[in-house]
Amino acid sequence: MREFKRTDRVADQLQKELAVLIQREVKDPRLGMITVSGATVSRDLGYADIYVTLLGEQEPERIKENLQVLKRAAGFLRSQIAKRIKLRHVPELRFHYDESVVRGQHLSSLIDEAVSTDRARQADEEDESGQGEETR
Repeated sequence: MREFKRTDRVADQLQKELAVLIQREVKDPRLGMITVSGATVSRDLGYADIYVTLLGEQEPERIKENLQVLKRAAGFLRSQIAKRIKLRHVPELRFHYDESVVRGQHLSSLIDEAVSTDRARQADEEDESGQGEETR
C-alpha cells in the first residue's frame, strides 16, 4: 500500500516542478502556453506519463509540434528535476496531450446550447398559448 502513496507523491512533485521548469527553462519559440494537467508514475518509478494542455490551441499540428518540443527537452527537464527532487532514479518523462480539458469545454458548450434552446422553445410555447401574457 505504501508504494502507491509514494508514486502519488512523486507524481505530484513532478507535476509541480515540470510546470515551473517548462515555463521558465524551455526556451523554444514554438512552445505555446503549456499547462501540466497531470502526472502518473509507474510503480517502479521507471517512467512518468506527463499530461499537458495548450492554452487556446486545438489544431492537431500545433499540438503535435509542442509535444515534439517537450520530447526533445525531456532529457534536459529530467536533469533539472534530478537537481530539485531527491530521488535515486528520476523517471523517464513521456509527454501526452490531455484532451479532457478540451472535451470538457466542448461538452459544457453543448450543454449551454441545449439549455438556451430549451428556454427559447419554452418561451415560444408560452407565447403561443397565451400564458406568457399578463392581463390588467
